[in-house]
Amino acid sequence: MPGSWRKLLIGLLLLLATGAGVGWIYGHADWGLLVAALVALFWQVRQLLQFDRALRTNDFDAFRYGEGIWQQIFARFSAEHDKSKAHQKKYRRLLREIRKSTNAMPDGAVIIDDNFEIVMCNRAAKRLAGFKPKKDRGQRVDNILRDPDLAKLLHSDDHSRSIEIPSPLRVGDWLNCRIVPYGADQKMLLLRDVTERMRVNRMRRDFFANASHELRSPLTVITGYLDSLAEEDVPEEWRLPVSQMQSQALRMNKIIAELLELSRLESAGPASIENTVDVAGIVAAAGKAYSGMKDVAKIETDADPALLVRGNSTQIESVVTNLVSNAIRHTPSDGTVTVAWKRRKGGGELSVSDTGEGIAEDQIPRVTERFFRVDRGRARTDGGVGLGLAIVKHVLNRHDAELQIDSKVGEGSQFRCLFPPERVEKKTEDAVTEQRRLA
Repeated sequence: MPGSWRKLLIGLLLLLATGAGVGWIYGHADWGLLVAALVALFWQVRQLLQFDRALRTNDFDAFRYGEGIWQQIFARFSAEHDKSKAHQKKYRRLLREIRKSTNAMPDGAVIIDDNFEIVMCNRAAKRLAGFKPKKDRGQRVDNILRDPDLAKLLHSDDHSRSIEIPSPLRVGDWLNCRIVPYGADQKMLLLRDVTERMRVNRMRRDFFANASHELRSPLTVITGYLDSLAEEDVPEEWRLPVSQMQSQALRMNKIIAELLELSRLESAGPASIENTVDVAGIVAAAGKAYSGMKDVAKIETDADPALLVRGNSTQIESVVTNLVSNAIRHTPSDGTVTVAWKRRKGGGELSVSDTGEGIAEDQIPRVTERFFRVDRGRARTDGGVGLGLAIVKHVLNRHDAELQIDSKVGEGSQFRCLFPPERVEKKTEDAVTEQRRLA
């Protein structure tokens, strides 16, 4: 390229010198120089016009027939244009492959940008939710799927959670929605038909509820007769069997009560935000209740009396009771159970920590399942039925809260209930002072 520029400058100087020489011969050197300059300008303008025409017509073949420095400029630009065309062809092929792959997915896939505008969607999204791949391009996804829970999910940075929303096409059908990152500035909304799963879950809930109701009546009769036998002067050899039957009857009553509570929680909606719950008072009451028991771990409490939760007091009390009793069952008498309630990132954190046996890492995701017990043999003797943590999970879901579990085998466990800011309220200093005075 530098050599070409030198040739161009040398050629221009020779042209001007020739023009000036011819003009001098005829007695007008200045006119000769002017004519030479005009010729040079005409030639450059001609090359520029050729360049402009090629840009407008997208015909770059003419570049290869340029002259001098322009030939090299044309050639380089043409090469870059050919490279760009090759890249465009590659990207179009890649886009076709992406569309082909997404269309083969059984789940709906909707790609959206930072403004929640639709970039692309597959056939399953059309079948499940009525999206139109061409017509809906550029439309906001929340203008097509109008659901308040979906709107919250779109604005959330937590890509691990999913929600169920009613199908916009068929009454009674349900869709599971999840947001996953897709590219630098895009996300993908995944839609899955969970109608059958929801139907099975509803049947399961109804079964547990109905079975529990049906079992309660005969169990009440059995318990009544056992209590009568225990009060009478029964033979020595029958005292232990009667006592064991009473214990198992009480355990069964507890299972039935917790199953009924689970059934109510699963069918209920979000807890009301109209009522406030004194979590510190519940924590203090639980600490006093368990501290008076023999052969149990030491109970320590640290609760902010000014921090309240908007929700259901009975259910929050159930959370505290279940977590504390669970910690005590798995902590030796010389251990410690700590219950704390404090501010965290604008919201509230209720935590129950223990110095007990801990939970294996592979079992942590399952501890909130119904009837799941880390130590099944021990649970039969210590009163655990495997429903307490399931109840905790459902209560927290009703309060828009999250359960996090950290545990190490041999060191202990920590259960943290994280309440969002909209569920947490702060008492005034005067109210806290008055509460302490009355206490």
